[in-house]
Amino acid sequence: MRFRGRAWLFGDNIDTDAIIPARYLNTSDPQELAKHCMEDADSNFVHRMRPGDIIVAGKNFGCGSSREHAPIAIKAAGISCVIAESFARIFYRNAFNMGLPILECPGINGRIKEGDEISVDLAKGLIENHSTGEIFCAEPIPTFMQELIEAGGLIPYIKKRMKAE
Repeated sequence: MRFRGRAWLFGDNIDTDAIIPARYLNTSDPQELAKHCMEDADSNFVHRMRPGDIIVAGKNFGCGSSREHAPIAIKAAGISCVIAESFARIFYRNAFNMGLPILECPGINGRIKEGDEISVDLAKGLIENHSTGEIFCAEPIPTFMQELIEAGGLIPYIKKRMKAE
């Protein structure tokens, strides 16, 4: 799985309230959640980003509550992938369950500038900054997790497996 887009930068400890504020949790509609993605971290984010763009963040991205709304909002907004130094463990699992590609890359914070054109190869764990030519190595996504993402998340993956059996 490969992605290419512009980088949008966020710092350390971006919690689920910054990703999708609690005032919007009265819906689970992905398109409605997408309208408010990252609203409390950057109120103009959804108006400036383009489908396929990539979030690059610091440590502990997705900390806070265990709400699945956060990865749903990011994915529905059109973000192709989130790269962070580290993820909160519950967000990490929820992202895969919802089919949102994520990649941990310690040391990437401060090495990519907002607006840089970057590409990601999940299977190889490679991140290339086309604006600077720099290449970063992250831990590749295990095959099983890639299958979850390709299916669109855990529920579609299970449905596909059950249908095949």
